Amino acid sequence: MRGKIIKGIAGFYYVYTEEGNGKVYECKAKGIFRKEKRKPLVGDDVLLEVLEEEGQKGSITELLPRRSELIRPAVANIDQALIIFAIVKPEPNFNLLDRFLIMMEQQGLGSIVCFNKQDLAAPEERDGLRQAYEACGCRVLFISAKEREGIGELRKLLSGKTTVAAGPSGVGKSSLINCLNPSAGMETGDISRKIARGRHTTRHSEIIALHENTYIVDTPGFTSLGLFHMEKEELQGFYPEFQEYGKYCRFAGCAHLNEPGCRVKDALQEGKISQVRYRNYQALYQELQNTRKY
Repeated sequence: MRGKIIKGIAGFYYVYTEEGNGKVYECKAKGIFRKEKRKPLVGDDVLLEVLEEEGQKGSITELLPRRSELIRPAVANIDQALIIFAIVKPEPNFNLLDRFLIMMEQQGLGSIVCFNKQDLAAPEERDGLRQAYEACGCRVLFISAKEREGIGELRKLLSGKTTVAAGPSGVGKSSLINCLNPSAGMETGDISRKIARGRHTTRHSEIIALHENTYIVDTPGFTSLGLFHMEKEELQGFYPEFQEYGKYCRFAGCAHLNEPGCRVKDALQEGKISQVRYRNYQALYQELQNTRKY
């Protein structure tokens, strides 16, 4: 029987089977995978042997070829990323948002930037965010999981794909997944009033089936994200809105920081490039510059 690993805990893999009418089997993996140093991942398509139908227990007999593999979070066969932030409560950390976008692009995934709690934001806030993140090539979506606004549009973007949902704690990620699939029953956490940050409610990556051939991967919330294996000179390649202007800079190899004749900085002053995105670029460049190379 063919299935998909939707969760892995302590050596047990939980495999969802559409041909088994949506049953989930608790499986162990064959020892041959350890010998071949192949570890099953959440998202893997597998073949399983049913050992006990009533107890829904089985054994994974074959790992089917992967079309993609993410390192963080460690999941397989992902088509796109859904990066979820709240517009307010907690206030968005745009530096962390850019880190997510860079991490996903490094792993070959396109991203949808989804801002939750839109009902709490002013129209000008939404307009500014849309302009900033559509300019870097992302699809930008505003929703309210609480008010169920924008959920229909999101469903269309997810249809027929396996999407990894990522974002910091407390932005309503689990509430959103509950909107998409009420039977998911995701645990949700309150916002800590003292630190305005969400409690971690997702402790492992887990795939939730939304409908046929459509899955969403819930991942643990991040409050920080380390930098990427790259040289500082490569960073501007992850800011595509710079490219239109950077080719007209006075100096080849312009870093768009302190160089004279920099057209990117001119575009920034003219309001053609987002101040928030540019400040993130400066901070990340400095961080890469200060990173010791071993």
